[in-house]
Formats: sequence, structure tokens, C-alpha cells
Amino acid sequence: MNTTPEHDPLSPQDSAPQAETPAPLEVACGNALIPSADSTPSPKPSLTPEEILSAALGYFPSNFQDPARPEQGDPVEPRLFESFTQPVTLPPPSRTPHFGHLLLLGALTLVSLVAVGLITRSALHFHLFGITNLNQAVTDIHYTLGTMGALYLFTFLFGALIFPLLWQKNLFDGLQWRAATAMHLRRRLISAAVVCFVLALINGVLMPGPPDTPIDKIFRAPGAAWLMFFFGITFAPFFEEIIFRGFLLPSLCTAYDWAAERVSHQPSRGSDENGHPLWSIPAMLTGSLLTSIPFALMHAQQTGWAIGPLLLLVCVSLVLCWARLSTRSLAASVLVHACYNFLLFSIMLIGTSGFRHLDKM
Repeated sequence: MNTTPEHDPLSPQDSAPQAETPAPLEVACGNALIPSADSTPSPKPSLTPEEILSAALGYFPSNFQDPARPEQGDPVEPRLFESFTQPVTLPPPSRTPHFGHLLLLGALTLVSLVAVGLITRSALHFHLFGITNLNQAVTDIHYTLGTMGALYLFTFLFGALIFPLLWQKNLFDGLQWRAATAMHLRRRLISAAVVCFVLALINGVLMPGPPDTPIDKIFRAPGAAWLMFFFGITFAPFFEEIIFRGFLLPSLCTAYDWAAERVSHQPSRGSDENGHPLWSIPAMLTGSLLTSIPFALMHAQQTGWAIGPLLLLVCVSLVLCWARLSTRSLAASVLVHACYNFLLFSIMLIGTSGFRHLDKM
């Protein structure tokens, strides 16, 4: 009778331990786990030499998926060794122009003033336009507009060369020129110029300036009115807006917010998508008022320091500041300024029969 052999617990088949599949060996490198060369291939994706070196140094490219980090959806901060082919570039300053840039503009203006002074001295030496001394040059339209235009032009050229090196962008981008915005809003901006013109008419009736002011004497020179007309609607609006609404106004707004942040220990308001600072309402109001005072004082000598024209210039400057800040476009305030001057000269042109009867001014 055949019987089934009894099970022997000490049988060699049962006593030998069964072979286990060896676990893949992994070498830790930084925060990443890299399979060793003699281990079973891992289903994890292979790493590039750049990723291995970055992991060893503790830096990872933005697209590197760290297997030890479960939150793969979180944003990854830029790393130092993000690429060996593209250099790491620093972002441009977020608040431009600031007060330091304004001081630099002042220094460039002084250099330009010295250059213009040398040119004027040379012109007097050769009796250009029949002028032999500074007293005559002060009331001569060629020297008056010539020196002012040369001062504006030299300062602008120096700024166009130096400020792009500091801002890593050209001068117009740094000052928020934005001509397309001004053209899109041209009807609103021209309407603002008309409002300024109406204020000028009302001011002339209620608070007229004194007769025979320095500007009146200049207008009576032959051909001076037409030169003033051309200068007033081209060079003057362009360069004055760059100085006052391009540099001074943003610098004052930035300085106000910077000081307020230090006092209240609040974080910065940041910048817009183009890297331009976002100012608070108090900063813009304060900056507009502080910008309008020197703007009015610069023209006060031409009107004999009369209080009526001085207040008018402050109001006009506030409108120009509104155009600059509400549109974030320097070209907008230039357009309002040029249109306002055009309306003023046009009413003078009509009232004097083409500048032939300037005694009617």
C-alpha cells in the first residue's frame, strides 16, 4: 500500500530560504535620490548632468521635479544655476524715476547751463544779431529762446545717454511716454486743454496781470510773436513736461510713499506690469501740488510776478499732473500742454490781426 510520504520540516527544499528580489540601491544627492549604477533600473526619469550638479549644490532648475517633495504644484523660486548657457540678470529698479534720478537730472542741467553760457558768451563776442552785452541779450528774442532751447536740448541729450544705462530701458520707457495711450484719449485730453483755456480767460477778466510785462516786451520785437508761437507749441511743452511731469512729479510721489512706508512699517505698493511704481492717492495729491509751485514760479518772471497769472499757472499745472497720473502717460500731459498753448496763441493771433497790432494785447 502506497502512502504519501510525510512532510519533513527539515527538508532541504523547505529549509533553504527563498531568494528575494534585491531592492534597488539609491544614492542620496542633495534632496534627490539617484539610482546607483549596479541596481535595478528605476522607473524614475534619468537626470541630466546639469540636474545632478545642481542637486549636489542644493539648487534646482525651475522645471526639476523633486521626488522628495510632494507639493509639486507649488511655485518654485528661481535658482542660481538655472541654466549654464543664459546668464543670471538682475531685474531693473522698480521705482523709476526716484529722487536720486531727479538730483542727477539737476546735475545734468547745471552742466548744460555751463555749456549754454559758453555758447552765449561766444555769440556776444562776435556780436551775433547785433547784440553786444548781456543786458541786450535778456530782451532779445533770439537769445531768449535760443538759450532756453539749447538748455533744454543739451539736458535732454545728456539724459537720453545716461539714464538708459541706469534703468536698463530707454528714456521714454522709463518716463512712461505711452504715446498710443495719449492718442486713444486725445478727445478727453483736448477737452482738458479747453478747460484750462477757459480758466485763463476768466482769470484775465477777474485778476488781470500788469501791463508792459517782460513777456509783452519780447512779443513786440519784430518776428518775436511767431517765434514764440512755434516755440510754445513744440519745444516748451515737450521739454517742460519731461522735467516737471516726467521727473519731478514721479520722484515726489515715490518719495512720499517711501517715507510713509518707513513710518507705518507697511510693505511697498509694488509696481505695475511694466515695472512702474503704483502710488497712493495722498502721494499723487501732494506730488501734484509740490510740482505745480515751481512750475508756476518758473513762468512768474515773464508775467511780472503778478498773483493772478501765478494762480492760473498753478491750476494749469494741476490739470497737467492729473493728465499725467490718470493716464500713466507723459505724452498725455504734453498733448494737453501743447493744446493749451495753441489756444492761447490763437486768441492772441486773432485779437492782434496776425500779430500786426500787438498794442491790442
